[in-house]
Amino acid sequence: MEHSGTAITRVSTGINGLDEILHGGLKSGRAYLVRGGPGCGKTTLGLHFLSTGAARGEQTLYISLGEPEAQIRDDAQGLQIPLDNITFLDLSPSPEFFSEGSSYDIFSPAEVEREPMMQSIRESIETLRPARVFVDSMTQFRYLSTDSFHFRKQALSFMRYLVEQDATVLVTSEGTQEIPDDDLQFMADGIIHLDFGAEGRTITISKFRGSSFRSGAHSMSLSEHGMAVFPRLVPSKQRIEQVLEPLSSGVPELDEMLHGGIDRGTSTIISGPTGVGKTTFGMQFIKEAAGRGDSSVVYTFEEGVNSLLRRCNTISIPARAMVERGTLLVEHVEPLRYSPDEFATMVREEVLSNSRRIVMIDSLSGYRLSMQGRDLISHVHALTVYLKSLGVTVILINEVEAITGEFRATDDKVSYLADSVIFMRYLELGGELRKAIGVLKKRSGDFEKTLRKLEITRYGLKVGRPLSELRGILSGSPEFVAPNE
Repeated sequence: MEHSGTAITRVSTGINGLDEILHGGLKSGRAYLVRGGPGCGKTTLGLHFLSTGAARGEQTLYISLGEPEAQIRDDAQGLQIPLDNITFLDLSPSPEFFSEGSSYDIFSPAEVEREPMMQSIRESIETLRPARVFVDSMTQFRYLSTDSFHFRKQALSFMRYLVEQDATVLVTSEGTQEIPDDDLQFMADGIIHLDFGAEGRTITISKFRGSSFRSGAHSMSLSEHGMAVFPRLVPSKQRIEQVLEPLSSGVPELDEMLHGGIDRGTSTIISGPTGVGKTTFGMQFIKEAAGRGDSSVVYTFEEGVNSLLRRCNTISIPARAMVERGTLLVEHVEPLRYSPDEFATMVREEVLSNSRRIVMIDSLSGYRLSMQGRDLISHVHALTVYLKSLGVTVILINEVEAITGEFRATDDKVSYLADSVIFMRYLELGGELRKAIGVLKKRSGDFEKTLRKLEITRYGLKVGRPLSELRGILSGSPEFVAPNE
């Protein structure tokens, strides 16, 4: 039991992401409600909770009022969740109840069934003295009560009894409009909501007495390994203080445009139509950073890893050698496989585990596919701000649909999120398709306002002199003008 004036003792749920949302886990000696419809993962969460306790040598008890023990064990085996040393109290209806045709003529079924069931629970609790108890589900208790008042009194008494035995308790509920569980929500010390909707599987904490928690809906998944939770990123309030240092591209003319390069620990959007050289441009900065000992990671949503490495090699960017030395990781991301929170968790773990100093996402169009209807800007904002708070340089590749015509920095209206915006354009000169590059924005300092000719050769990026003799470059149809105009 938790006493006033003592430190809060946390109990792990067995799911790292959920413990993070709960700021360390559940509070010991409290009762928590797990809500959700069929198939949302309530039982899986409970199995993780008990299995973790059993692995630590704690006494654990699973009270099943619906599913038989054999079926639960079979399901757990398929999820690779060990149930060793977990005690089961199987109170689910047996086949004999139907075959024997039991009926009650004088007393109601609730009155007849309730007392033996409660006696079995009391005996198990007093004999085992469990540290963790999982009750699946409290909804069944309603059918053992004669009315709503009696159910509330019985449920509250039951949860208090378990907690007074020094147990941390999880109970499940399948609240519906026809049978709401508002009363259970009031009784519980915390509420965990599981949902499976159009945006995928999510988990939300709406109540956690005596503790703070991370609010909002967080992504989760159910697989052959059980449940995984991916908390939404919250940028650190304490940002790493660092002197702004330019990250050179290694191309003198390009660095001249950027007055030294892009600054470390900032975010840069490289924008332009397909095939104009955006990825190559980003890889040029990564190549130069690797020469100074900085480690980078590239997440590519469209292009395969081998294709990207091979293409870099043809333009004198030794990406494959960088991978072999460990200064570069290239990960292909299937956008429809990962939720935004799951992808953000992947990025965070890679940065923290391997001290990556540059993160490049190629591209925002692929990132948008993983949104599944969610707001792209809010997730990109959270990820970039979080990475910058760690002093990581972020490069975002953004593809615009228009090849020529009216200039647009981005199609997703994300340019305001970046500290720097570099754009690349196609233009027609002498009947040939050429490329131009310019800087639209750089928060940390000045930059060159002119556009320059860009070429991608087998020797790498080649940036020409300012195109001062041309007008109308942003329209895609430039015209030559006399020097005195």
